[in-house]
Amino acid sequence: MKPIGEQLQNFLKNSRLKNGLYAFEIEKIWEEIMGKTVATYTDKIQLKDGVLYISTHVAPLKHELHFQKATIAQRINEHLNDTIVKEVIVL
Repeated sequence: MKPIGEQLQNFLKNSRLKNGLYAFEIEKIWEEIMGKTVATYTDKIQLKDGVLYISTHVAPLKHELHFQKATIAQRINEHLNDTIVKEVIVL
């Protein structure tokens, strides 16, 4: 008999709900990871099939995020203790 937490983690790893839960978690930690200013000017964050889409209407921020794509993926993956984000696309 496995503990309920372990069973739940196994279920989520194989579930289609996984992306939605990770996307929700990324939105929750976005300000902590990127800072208040970046979070304020980020319009939308989406996760689909390992690709994190970041949308902003602020051109200088878009430019800066473009250069930080690898760092963003690394920070999020470290925080989630899993390789969730494989690519970052700034829109």
